[in-house]
Amino acid sequence: MKCALIVLVLTAVMVAQDPSAPPSAQAPSSNPVSQAIPTDQANSRKARAFLDQAIQALGGDAYLNVRDLSTEGRGYSFHRGEPNSLGTLFWRFHKYPDKDRIELTKKRDVAEIYNGDKGYEVTYKGVRELEKKEEWEPILRRRHFSLDLVLRQWIKEPGVALFYEGQTVAAQKQADQITIMNAKNEAVTLWLDSFSHLPVKKSFSWRDPTDKERNTEEEIFDNYRQIQGVMTPFDTTRVYNGDMSAQYFLTSASYNQNLSDSLFDPKQAAPANKKH
Repeated sequence: MKCALIVLVLTAVMVAQDPSAPPSAQAPSSNPVSQAIPTDQANSRKARAFLDQAIQALGGDAYLNVRDLSTEGRGYSFHRGEPNSLGTLFWRFHKYPDKDRIELTKKRDVAEIYNGDKGYEVTYKGVRELEKKEEWEPILRRRHFSLDLVLRQWIKEPGVALFYEGQTVAAQKQADQITIMNAKNEAVTLWLDSFSHLPVKKSFSWRDPTDKERNTEEEIFDNYRQIQGVMTPFDTTRVYNGDMSAQYFLTSASYNQNLSDSLFDPKQAAPANKKH
């Protein structure tokens, strides 16, 4: 279970989601995030300018041209804000836009593969397809609202609306608050450091189809380091409905290593302890 929780921590990635994703933000008239946001063109242009600054701060073309990512680190899971594990080592391989492989434990004897709208667990027992409702849906949701997808795809889509909401404090930093709403009325709010222009926090809400309650998920980004021209957050904290749910800390990262598609094919899954 601890490994499964860590897997959920690590899979908010730079990828798109299929139409089966769960409902998210409501229309502007019913979304509390957007009710008081000015909609004039000057405000939208200001929001766009801040987003352009953020992309440049992240590395500009180097950031936008990332094709794949390999990282190592340790992840921690929490329950109601309290840690419930001693941490799990992980090795993550991501290929834009929708492929991920995560190897867990010191022996790397457990692997999770996410390819398109399918997820698999690979162990010494073989390959098991993840059940979408309980195991895969949260990953699809975080993937769809990921920072990289918002900055690389959402803001280019027809019908996107941008709102500048002023300066505030986020993650103990002075920040400019921007909300991006796509044509499906799905909204993501970003807080950009007012000095470095790097993203320090991201938030989105969605309504549970079962109990109809609204849930809010947040990510806090810290300890940025430049890797191959790309500013990379080495520390990430996840918050679910106000409680810390997970943290992960990178020890290394590399970009554009020409990862093979076979790495993400469960039928050709390499042994979990094999180095790539």
